Amino acid sequence: MSKNYSNKLSIVPLGGIGEIGKNMTAYSYGNDMIVVDAGLKFPDEEMLGIDIVIPDISYLTDNKQRLRGIFITHGHEDHIGGLPYVLKSLQVPVYATRLTLGLIEGKLREHGILDQSKLIPITNESEVTLGNFKVSCFRVNHSIPDSVGFAIDTPEGVVVQTGDFKFDQTPVDGIHADYAKMTALGERGVLALLSDSTNAERPGFTPSERSVGATIERVFQSAPGRVILATFASNIHRVQQVIRAAERNGRKVAIVGRSMVNNVTVAKDLGYLEVEPDTLIELEELSRYETHEVALLTTGSQGEPMSALTRMARATHRKVEIYSGDTVIIASSPIPGNEKSISRTIDLLQRIGADVIYQPGSGVHVSGHGSQEELKLMLNFIRPKYFVPVHGEFRMLRKHAELAVATGVDPDQIFMLELGDVFEIQDGAPRVSGKVTAGAILIDGLGVGDVGNIVLRDRKLLSQDGILVVVLTMSKQTGQLLSGPDIISRGFVYVRESEELLDEANRLVAATLQRLMTDRVSDWSGLKMGVRDALTRFLYEQTRRRPMVLPIIMEV
Repeated sequence: MSKNYSNKLSIVPLGGIGEIGKNMTAYSYGNDMIVVDAGLKFPDEEMLGIDIVIPDISYLTDNKQRLRGIFITHGHEDHIGGLPYVLKSLQVPVYATRLTLGLIEGKLREHGILDQSKLIPITNESEVTLGNFKVSCFRVNHSIPDSVGFAIDTPEGVVVQTGDFKFDQTPVDGIHADYAKMTALGERGVLALLSDSTNAERPGFTPSERSVGATIERVFQSAPGRVILATFASNIHRVQQVIRAAERNGRKVAIVGRSMVNNVTVAKDLGYLEVEPDTLIELEELSRYETHEVALLTTGSQGEPMSALTRMARATHRKVEIYSGDTVIIASSPIPGNEKSISRTIDLLQRIGADVIYQPGSGVHVSGHGSQEELKLMLNFIRPKYFVPVHGEFRMLRKHAELAVATGVDPDQIFMLELGDVFEIQDGAPRVSGKVTAGAILIDGLGVGDVGNIVLRDRKLLSQDGILVVVLTMSKQTGQLLSGPDIISRGFVYVRESEELLDEANRLVAATLQRLMTDRVSDWSGLKMGVRDALTRFLYEQTRRRPMVLPIIMEV
């Protein structure tokens, strides 16, 4: 028998608050729950060896009998990247626009779960009713086509979640935002607005994506040799402008990088990318053309170690080499934390003799997110009773709250939430009523959530001062030391140059064991702890380093 839940609207951010990425928000009312977005974020420098980070979905799995569907705003990784992991635990329908679904299909196919997933296409005319929720969407401009925001009808009123947006008056695909729908929502009355805060600190308006097209066109006209442009694989509007510039300037385009190849293929097949039949060529065909007749579109605008552009810069790419005279355009702004790796890649490219265009003022990148004036415009369109800034680090959320106050929102009606906060509205009255489990699940290779803080701490220790393994063989009958101690060093000291130190460490371990056995310490854990403590203290006194000390005792 299903449990009856009280009739109140709960909004719970599970990702995308106090951080950039892994966006996910859960809505529940009565026996029904829906989720908006299921993204990932990339690890920071402290997360050694981690591939990606997804939201902790314990709250969803605990309530899976109530979960009716997942709605996706657009096809960027920070909104769809967590889906394969979520759908392995929760078999619920996913609602998204055509291009977004096309990109999701590729991910689910890679994970081997496409056949058991239920993907339902929606348009900006769709209305989807799931229990107590009726969800409709409205078009917004972003750096990927088919981006939408959601109007979620609940028994308490309408909640609007914008997704990522900007107001582009001259969009590349000619499709404008649904201004009429947004103003109609505001006229009707909106209970709460959850709005993108990414560029809340940036004054003015975000320039149109078309302005990048004009810069790319000039580079294509003037570059004496090949043009190699690196951008996010999901920035389909940017890709479209590169292809148009190439076609107008008689250049063929080769695609480099797996994610770029996948996204271009999906966008082209679904009709979101217009390409002349003979524009795209394979990498193997590059040698047939003069350098001024070709362009390459590649991943690696963030300096990722395994990306195509980084491997080209290091001369380790199997098929493409950078030559002196190439023009390389890095058409993105650095994600915080990636600045060093991007600088390294630029240095390597310039050492080879490439002309690298990357500066913020060079006109080769504009953001896909609205700046302050656009955020104010959204607030004025929607005119919400309650406002919740989302999608951003705390300082961005705080700035967005200030913008909301400037547009007339009552400061007492603005809610600065944290991950896992339960924001409830019952009979029109709002409150933060508690907290649910929320945070990060770390993905390392095929392991999902099996690397936590303790493993990361060990990795950090290993990366700082290395490891010392002490191997001992002891008699099971007498407890006497039969062989060893043998000390193996990795990442601590170079053995051949530190024989004296390690010999002394050997003698110390043998003496410590003797003392412990004299004191009648015979259990292995006590012996190991004694050896570890004595050796750690000795090594710190001698070297001012703290390697991880790992005693291994074998019984014979």
